[in-house]
Amino acid sequence: MFQKANIRRVAVLGAGVMGAQIAAHLVNAGIDTVLFDLPAKEGDANGIVKKAVDNLKKMKPAPFSSAARADYIAMANYGSDLEKLADCDLIIEAIAERLDWKLDLYAKIAPHVAEHAILATNTSGLSIGKLADGVPEALRGRFCGIHFFNPPRYMYLVELIPTRYTEGAELDALETFLTTRLGKGVVRAKDTPNFIANRIGVFSMLATIHHAERLGIRFDVVDDLTGPRLGRPKSATFRTADVVGLDTFAHVVKTMTDNLPDDPWHAFYTVPAWMQALIEKGALGQKTKGGIYRKEGRDIFVLDPKTGEYVQSGQKGDDEVKAILKIENPAEKFKALRESQNPQAQFLWACMRDVWQYIAYWLGDIAGNARDVDFAIRWGFGWKQGPFEMWQAAGWKAIAEAISGEIAAGQTMSSAALPAWVNSVDGVHTPQGSYSAADNSYKARSTLPVYERQIYPPTVFGEAEPQYGETIYENDGVRMWLRAGDDVPVVTFKSKAHSVGAPVLEGLQASVRIAEARYPGLVIWHPEAPFSVGADLASMGPAFMTGDFDAIEKMVAEFQKTSMTIKYAQVPVVAAAQGYAFGGGCEFLMHSARVVAALESYIGLVEVGVGLLPAGGGCKEFALRAAREAKGGDILAVLKDYYMAMAMAKVATSAEEGKEIGYLRESDIVVFNANEILHVAQSQVRALADAGYKAPIKPKGFPVAGRTGAATIRGQLINMLEGGFISKYDYHIGVQIAEVVCGGDVDAGTLVNEEWILTLERQRFMGLLKKGKTQERIMYMLENNKPLRN
Repeated sequence: MFQKANIRRVAVLGAGVMGAQIAAHLVNAGIDTVLFDLPAKEGDANGIVKKAVDNLKKMKPAPFSSAARADYIAMANYGSDLEKLADCDLIIEAIAERLDWKLDLYAKIAPHVAEHAILATNTSGLSIGKLADGVPEALRGRFCGIHFFNPPRYMYLVELIPTRYTEGAELDALETFLTTRLGKGVVRAKDTPNFIANRIGVFSMLATIHHAERLGIRFDVVDDLTGPRLGRPKSATFRTADVVGLDTFAHVVKTMTDNLPDDPWHAFYTVPAWMQALIEKGALGQKTKGGIYRKEGRDIFVLDPKTGEYVQSGQKGDDEVKAILKIENPAEKFKALRESQNPQAQFLWACMRDVWQYIAYWLGDIAGNARDVDFAIRWGFGWKQGPFEMWQAAGWKAIAEAISGEIAAGQTMSSAALPAWVNSVDGVHTPQGSYSAADNSYKARSTLPVYERQIYPPTVFGEAEPQYGETIYENDGVRMWLRAGDDVPVVTFKSKAHSVGAPVLEGLQASVRIAEARYPGLVIWHPEAPFSVGADLASMGPAFMTGDFDAIEKMVAEFQKTSMTIKYAQVPVVAAAQGYAFGGGCEFLMHSARVVAALESYIGLVEVGVGLLPAGGGCKEFALRAAREAKGGDILAVLKDYYMAMAMAKVATSAEEGKEIGYLRESDIVVFNANEILHVAQSQVRALADAGYKAPIKPKGFPVAGRTGAATIRGQLINMLEGGFISKYDYHIGVQIAEVVCGGDVDAGTLVNEEWILTLERQRFMGLLKKGKTQERIMYMLENNKPLRN
């Protein structure tokens, strides 16, 4: 049975960049949080913390899931407020990376720490063991290392580092709290310099820098080749260094330089002269508006390390190498890279070869098993596959043989031989577990009860494939399925980015009918984000190009019918959302009996971006909600914010903000760990069914703001047009939305039903679709994947 971690109040010591952002994410999760720092020398004693919180409000991406969360951070200082620690269940120290400063602080706070409280130091590389030896004895069993990645709200990885004193129950409680309350992926690391992710991730970047210099490959070409083409983030290598900060990168490297003197790769633990020169000039990357890359107007320049000058960026990898990277079979891909004479192919092979040699050599020292290495790199550095997974997928023994041959030939960065265990296994990941070099065994996953909430946890290559149940119903658009022993079926879209076309609409309606006949309810869920990017515009292409607008109108009517089928199903239909829920995807959420949304859900009615208006019931639902919330009062006063959300294509940047805008309701549930949303959604279906769920009663009539409401909105639009905030065509679309959501050409207060508004939606949608400027917006979106404001 799942056991909650009994952590109700948390203190964060240190209001620097990381400490403040950790505090921000704690209050996002509704945790009572106190942020400490030194007392200010002048004025308000909490001035340092106050300034830190004010800075959080300006940061992008936003550390807070809602701007209002900033007010939830309690401010304190070490001078007068240490007694506030007595009520805290967890204390996270996040001051500067100085061992002596940290130990001084521990001695200072020790008398005020509760007997049950956990003390964790947030550090990226200091020895947790050395810190533990200096921690007051009464705290040692409750002390550990914790390493959040920056920015803490968005980065999934947290490394936990126990000491020889740490009590297992305390670490389990902290892992449970981090996993389900803060939504993190926890990896337990050994107490070695930079732990797992930074140790390997930074070595990979150093290897990339080394081989780029050796083979004379431009930095922008390196980034083109080591980004998405290699299954890594768009920031790739050198842009990542700029984002992290060159000074921060150099600090992590120095930790390896200072603490790993006997490492076979020690000679490479240094930042190159060109980077040191940038650091000395204060060109630290993104935070100083320039580093390896620099933007001048619309032009982006990249450093040429040979001259120290900036040159126009934008060069791409050779076509031959890009073609190799498109090879789907990993064994064929890496064999082709290895055998190619193209310097860029040799570069990519050398980078991976040296990382593979490195992780094999160090596995037993830095991690409990290979799975922890792969998850650390995936979650901390954004690789689609971890390095061990890539090796195993490319053919374990063939890669090992190639690496050994190149070690013998003196081609690798280090002459260190692959450890003997490499040749005794045929891969590090199996259905039974992942290899531990320290124990020469395969380690199963954690059995902590919190992971029972993750029905389909993240997996590694070579592990057992997820089994998504037995098919109940399937067509070209959806698959409805049920796990063995379960009672709540799931429907999953099969379309790209879970876009909504005719097969999805047909499949959803059929799935609801089946659920009504045989099950307590239905969950709409996808293993991967997004929830849905909305209508499949490309599928409208043939009808659009031939001018068959009747066919498109029928599809819009089917969209509306599907939304209403979801809303008025005789069993609860619960939507489990993560990532984007745009347009029609948002409308499905609005019509569900309940939504279970991951915190990082980005929700919006964005049809204006393609010159249209919400026509899957979004306008109707906002008109109905405004009427109900007004309770006989001023409908327009309630409606105006809903209207602006649609007219400005406002996207909620968190599920919490989705509630504030109105895309989600107060009864909808926000879950911090996206891997738990299916469990929670199915639980919601059961709870609603057990409570005797009844479909909503269709309103016979509800009041609308009418033509006077639309006229008021039109006046505001004119002001925005004259002020240059919107284009003439934005104004035209805005008027159409206003007239629909206000109920059309009727008196204020007129009672209409849902079909009335749906008809208006459909008519105005089709009217816009026939306009040249809307057609331009649609084509631009399809070709460029971004909106055109014409």
